Amino acid sequence: MVRLPTLLVLNHWCWRGPAVVRVRVEGDSMLPALRPGDWLLVRRGACVRPGDVVVARLPGDTAPGPPRLIVKRAAWRTDEGWWLESDNQRASGRRDSWDFGALPDDHLVGRVVLRYWPLRRRRAQPS
Repeated sequence: MVRLPTLLVLNHWCWRGPAVVRVRVEGDSMLPALRPGDWLLVRRGACVRPGDVVVARLPGDTAPGPPRLIVKRAAWRTDEGWWLESDNQRASGRRDSWDFGALPDDHLVGRVVLRYWPLRRRRAQPS
């Protein structure tokens, strides 16, 4: 009987969309942890803790098409939501909570669970 609720939760989660999504990093705002061209696996709806790298919808994005996503580090939780920061505050064009404030929970897509490199870069790294 213990497994039945777990299966129901997993089925419900998968019914709403994929539990894991893939995101490509663009820009320098998360250097040195993440580089442009890195790929991330993001677990949708995962619990977030301070220090986790997360993917969120950019607040105030009114561009047509799918919402623009940002990759940031969850710094701390406030009453209004999560305070998200760039690792590289000097990156040009970086956008984080210093610009738009705490991000409500409904803007969070998920927590990054895995980073991998493009094949070309993996071969180029020294062993």
